[in-house]
Amino acid sequence: MRMAIKFGLACLFALCLGTSAMAQPRFKALVLTERGGLHESFAAASLEWLESFSQKENFEFTVINKADTITKDFLSQYALFIQLDFPPYTWPDYAKEAFEEYIDEGKGAWIGFHHASLLGEFDGYSMWNWFSDFMGGIRWKDYIAERVDGEVVLEKPKHPIFKGVPRKFVLPREEWYTYDHSPRGAKVEVLAVVDENSYKPASAVKMGDHPVIWINKEKKAKNVYFQFGHHGGLYKVEGFQTLLENTVRWAVD
Repeated sequence: MRMAIKFGLACLFALCLGTSAMAQPRFKALVLTERGGLHESFAAASLEWLESFSQKENFEFTVINKADTITKDFLSQYALFIQLDFPPYTWPDYAKEAFEEYIDEGKGAWIGFHHASLLGEFDGYSMWNWFSDFMGGIRWKDYIAERVDGEVVLEKPKHPIFKGVPRKFVLPREEWYTYDHSPRGAKVEVLAVVDENSYKPASAVKMGDHPVIWINKEKKAKNVYFQFGHHGGLYKVEGFQTLLENTVRWAVD
């Protein structure tokens, strides 16, 4: 009898393992990120958050640190592309073409952070004109190198990514980018701005209309860009993780 009980328990355990092994993730995400540079603390904190959140939401993510592996076939595996502080240059032409098709044809969703809008001629690379158009036709102009606190103000508080997020919140010691003009326009819907009068300490580097969260309405792919993302301390701000959780859910819904 004891042996029969043991055998039964062993079978049940094996069955559970088999069921677990067969369970499929709800979706797969690709994370393209820089490591070891000025944004290392944000990258590290983001990947730690993703590890925890992916287990909670039952999805898988793959991390790459170069755009070289990006092809049309490679991207076809992923429902979500997260550009985590990786710039829009150093990409080979075939990777650009694959990404453009991914966005233009709505083959997946995209979430970009901070360095993703460093548009211009950098390190000997020419500007990726399609990506500039994707971001609202902007060109990077300047930044607050010493970093300052700034208050983010929601313009579209009813958007799904803002559920449970305060209408105003301060991001500490952020490196705010400015561009040759505001991305706001027919293509771009601005979801939030930074109040440049709130900078502490005050800074002369200003843009006027200064969007920091926006989407491109013309693209078939769901997309959202967050201008902030310089350091990992942002994850300690109230509502910040809620904002990212909402965004991932919205992107793949």
